[in-house]
Amino acid sequence: MTDQAGAGDGVGTAAHRLTTRETAERLGVKPETVYAYVSRGQLSSNRAPGGRGSTFDAAEVDALARRTGRRESASPAGELAFRTGITLIESDRYYFRGVDAAELARRHTYEEVAEWLWTGELRTGTRFTAPSEALAAARRTVGALPAHCGSTDRLRVAVVAAAAADPLRFDLSREAVLGSARSLIPTLVAALPTVGADGVDGGAVASADAGLARQLWPKITARPADEASLDVLDTALGLLIDHDLAASTLAARVAASARAHPYAVVSAGLGVLEGPLHGAASGLAHRMLAEALERGGAAPVVADHLRTGRRVPGLGHRLYTGEDPRATTLFALLAKIPRAAPALAAARDVVATTARHAPLHANVDLALAVLSVSWDMAAESGETVFAISRTAGWIAHALEEYGERPLRMRPIGQYTGPRPPRPLPDATGTPPQ
Repeated sequence: MTDQAGAGDGVGTAAHRLTTRETAERLGVKPETVYAYVSRGQLSSNRAPGGRGSTFDAAEVDALARRTGRRESASPAGELAFRTGITLIESDRYYFRGVDAAELARRHTYEEVAEWLWTGELRTGTRFTAPSEALAAARRTVGALPAHCGSTDRLRVAVVAAAAADPLRFDLSREAVLGSARSLIPTLVAALPTVGADGVDGGAVASADAGLARQLWPKITARPADEASLDVLDTALGLLIDHDLAASTLAARVAASARAHPYAVVSAGLGVLEGPLHGAASGLAHRMLAEALERGGAAPVVADHLRTGRRVPGLGHRLYTGEDPRATTLFALLAKIPRAAPALAAARDVVATTARHAPLHANVDLALAVLSVSWDMAAESGETVFAISRTAGWIAHALEEYGERPLRMRPIGQYTGPRPPRPLPDATGTPPQ
């Protein structure tokens, strides 16, 4: 992706063509069946360049898949796979609608990346603004929470409050959903309390022309922001916006499959994100990195983790054999900022020390930990960044799922309990012998 694509240029809007094999996989049929669809007039084809085989319009193929109600086939690993045109992960890189995601996040703001993910168009200069009524409701609700609540607790109730303030939330038309998304994300940010501010009303709303990273910064640290630090945060938001069908994204798509409104979709994603193996993982990396700096090196900290049977946080990713490309991008930016040097060195020390035990590479949680430790953020700040960023990704998947057959994600349980018929249990709950 380059900066040559301006607002409304329609980058990527040309019809995407699929090969016969790709069409068959998308439809869940054999190649011979694809040509049967062509002969019946259900699918059109063009001769491929060079005269070898045929090509098919991807949108037409997807429409046929929805009409025929084809179920997704299992992946080669035996896992259930679902059609998606949003994110591709392969060869230790990842792509948003075919564009290198790391490069996109480096060159464009979070809002612009979100618009690309939602619409397939690059709209430069896009800014999101929180509507006053939804923001007031979200702040009142967040302000009523106990002081010890974490940011994810606040975000969850802010979503519910914003939904209650939007009487049009049940409109699942594309433009209505996009309108909700563009207002919900800044509402979530503005509803969070400002770090170091008195009270919990969230502080002043950033001006409408302020980017989301600038709006979020005072919600996660009292340290003043400069352009370099804002660039790191904005890039992190863009990098984290989607990552294929992660657990929270799958939950969001299940909700969308049931035709839940976009606020409920985001609530489903946030519920799963709070798990320690998902969004909360960056907090574990933060605490480990802070301890390594306090103890003067990674060796004793890594040793403690291994001795107690704990995984070393911030290392390894099931989808990458090398370093997580999101971490690589953030490390390159952090390396240019003197303030981040100690935490970045500690992170590299963690990787090198652990490599003596296992060949694990840094993931994005370790990079987020460098950011949060360097600017004296709370341990949960990485989770906050993750949640705000991924909200746009959940909306993108909801938009895609709204176009699919409703309730298609309905697995069949494999019952392992006692076989019926059994007699009714007695008052103690135990079936009579």
